[in-house]
Amino acid sequence: MKWSMFFSGVAALSILVGTAWAADEAAKPASPERAFSALDFGAVADGKTDDTAAIQKAIDAASKQGGIVYLPAGKYLVAGSLNIKVGVALKGVQEAPVSIDPLTGTVILATGGRDKEDAPALFEMGQSSTVKGLTVWYPDQKPTDIHPYPWTFHLRDFDNTVEDITLINSYNGIRVGPENNVRHRIRSVYGCVLRRGLEVDNCTDIGRVENVQFHCHWWSAKSTGGAWKPVYQYMIDHLDAFVFARTDWEYVTNCFVFPANIGWRFIKSEHGMCNGQFTGDGADATQTAVQVDAIQYMGLLITGGQFVSFNGKDPVEVRVSDTNRGNVRFVNCAFWGPSNNNAIIKGKGYVSFSDCFFSSSKKDTPDNPLVVAKSGRLQINNSSFASKKPSVELGPDVTHAIIQGNNGANGVKVIDKTGGKAIVKDNEPAGKRGGGDSGFDGAVSPGQGRHRDIKAAKAPTVWRFGGRNSRHAGRKGVSPIGL
Repeated sequence: MKWSMFFSGVAALSILVGTAWAADEAAKPASPERAFSALDFGAVADGKTDDTAAIQKAIDAASKQGGIVYLPAGKYLVAGSLNIKVGVALKGVQEAPVSIDPLTGTVILATGGRDKEDAPALFEMGQSSTVKGLTVWYPDQKPTDIHPYPWTFHLRDFDNTVEDITLINSYNGIRVGPENNVRHRIRSVYGCVLRRGLEVDNCTDIGRVENVQFHCHWWSAKSTGGAWKPVYQYMIDHLDAFVFARTDWEYVTNCFVFPANIGWRFIKSEHGMCNGQFTGDGADATQTAVQVDAIQYMGLLITGGQFVSFNGKDPVEVRVSDTNRGNVRFVNCAFWGPSNNNAIIKGKGYVSFSDCFFSSSKKDTPDNPLVVAKSGRLQINNSSFASKKPSVELGPDVTHAIIQGNNGANGVKVIDKTGGKAIVKDNEPAGKRGGGDSGFDGAVSPGQGRHRDIKAAKAPTVWRFGGRNSRHAGRKGVSPIGL
């Protein structure tokens, strides 16, 4: 019995000693065999001492063969720019983006480049480099006196990764290009950006952006000098959140902004334009949620998005500019909020909405159509118009339109000024329920199940009946009603 008790005591003591040793080892900074700790190269992490040079020394050492530079929990003042060299991963302790306060874990206090947007980024990222698991805060930035700063991240060359990042108040967030680049990976980035969130250009092989959220909330805590109201207003007036120029086959998933001047913008640069797939993305409290200035001819596939505009003098969820020549496809998307219109479409491209939801709760614009097509080609199918406003207006410069199989809170009212270039059929009849023979304010229209052969019309044709629902459908001698 005594020997049994003795050995049991020895075993228990061994377990305790081993556990304590393991905990002590885990608490130590990573050794050079596993990673290069910035603390071993002179970083202080007290939020007061400039740690730029010490962190760069660690990066330079890791770059000789490629490796990890570890930033243990602390506040690192960086007054300059860090060059993340080929094959180096700069890692903090965060396993995911964090809340607005307190600022714990690995925190970068960035002070360089004030009033110099074209200065080097806080993180200049070369080929096969990574920045992961940290928070960035610009302590000299003030909500009521916002100054320009360089980009927080600048990615170039091949295979860069930015992941698990929290941005407290970046003026410019993440820039990819304009140097040639391929296969960027931007994942789980949350925070407040003031002027530009993400800008991608000159990517020639499939970049990926996943789980990115920009929100004024991240710069509203007193501990970071934040304030909701002025930050919210600044973002409405200035922020272009997601901007895409030349990028081939971009994949963007689960990304969101609140608020913004423009939520999603597609432009042409000297390198070209964008095509890509955008899934589960959104924009709220914007002046314009989606603005398409120019895209590649095969264009944009936008699926499962929610887009809301109600700020500024002329809030509109979707604007397709007259410079667009490409194809924009919205599938299973919702456009709502007190906007002047849900969509205004120009240009010579193709735009389609399938299985979408349109609504505007703005009370002082009862006659504003939810969708206005001024030119180009338009298709709207299997969608719902939830406001008792005109559903669609087709202008005389529209090349062709198909409005088919839709319904609405007041039916589907289509104002057709195309002079015979529109197919409008199988929609829920528009007008009041009940009443006289027609039940639709006395309006009678021809069958809409066929393409009309009208060369010109002095007044717009207003379609109020679904082709198969109207008792006048296909009947000879029944003329369109002009308003």
